[in-house]
Amino acid sequence: PKSSLILALLCWAAGEGVAYPPWDFSWGDAVGRGARAEPNAWSHVEEPQFPGSSSQHPVAVQCQEAQLVVTVHRDLFGTGRLVNAADLTLGPAACKHSSLSRAQNTVTFTAGLHECGSTVQITPDSLIYRTLLNYDPSPASNPVIIRSNPAVIPIECHYPRRENVSSNAIRPTWTPFNSMLLAEEKLVFSLRLMNEDWSAERPFTGFQLGDILNIQAEVGTESHVPLRLFVDSCVAALSPGADSSPHYTIIDFNGCLVDGRLDDTSSAFVTPRPREDMLRFQIDVFRFAGDTRNLIYITCHLKVTPADQTPDPLNKACSFNKARNTWAPVEGTRDICSCCEMGNCGSSALSRSLNALERWPGRRFRRHDTKEVEADVVIGPVLLSRDPGAGGQRQEGGQG
Repeated sequence: PKSSLILALLCWAAGEGVAYPPWDFSWGDAVGRGARAEPNAWSHVEEPQFPGSSSQHPVAVQCQEAQLVVTVHRDLFGTGRLVNAADLTLGPAACKHSSLSRAQNTVTFTAGLHECGSTVQITPDSLIYRTLLNYDPSPASNPVIIRSNPAVIPIECHYPRRENVSSNAIRPTWTPFNSMLLAEEKLVFSLRLMNEDWSAERPFTGFQLGDILNIQAEVGTESHVPLRLFVDSCVAALSPGADSSPHYTIIDFNGCLVDGRLDDTSSAFVTPRPREDMLRFQIDVFRFAGDTRNLIYITCHLKVTPADQTPDPLNKACSFNKARNTWAPVEGTRDICSCCEMGNCGSSALSRSLNALERWPGRRFRRHDTKEVEADVVIGPVLLSRDPGAGGQRQEGGQG
């Protein structure tokens, strides 16, 4: 087989039934490369396609009310050679298959939407659960030779938020990801990967070293309280969570985009903001050395302040301007960014945010409500194409 396999699977779950039918994906026809004409279904197959692939769809996904079911044909590459079931795992947690059919040569994974290290993204319209199907071939009987390469297949399940769907089992899965946060008004924090002109979301696949990631942070509220959103920190890792190892810090020190400080990057916040409750930033694509899967997860800590509060060293969005050799804020005076160079922007933001909440007119917040105006949000997995011609890899402090 060729040296790369990146297949994007999208399963839109809508309606009132408990289980949703799988959407089929063809490796052989041109229709599989773009949007299908079926209602509420979209499928996409990333290049390359494999010569000699069979008509058997290699992967099928069922997005059910509280779990997903992934069925994998062992002729994964369409070459007639069956992959070893033990070499297939689901998610960053590498969950094993739940059943194996030797008669049909299929391997089935059944997992809860929040299990196996999956991530959830909340948008105004959808809950998006993302995970990975991993193929990591065991060594050949002769260790000198290699007969196949690893592969990563991203899988997504989309569930509508604003439609009347019978899905009582979904609600508890929101809490572990700190994504549905309630105060006196309902706040929804989200991160989105956007296309070049920021007009729509784009797939998480097909990136190469040298490309740019356009990331849009938002907070939505059902009331009309004016809020200003900040990205306090962002960390990239091989699995969800800021404490994973290895990891690489992108934003630090309460809003300093430290990745843009390096000589070989152009990473920066986008100015001006489109809205006070939205913040955009761009980062240069990188990968972790030694990672055969070529993927990254990005975990960001988002928070809000009253829109009329003046930005300060603990509530800011600062980028490094290489032409002027100085830090510059998206809004506010330049002095609030001076701490970015020192790598110390003061005490914990907790006390500052408490003071800010106490000054919101007509609102009563208690100290235990503080977490409700901030959240950790995960985006990923972002997948890089296995391009042999793409050299270079970035490192800082041995982490990235």
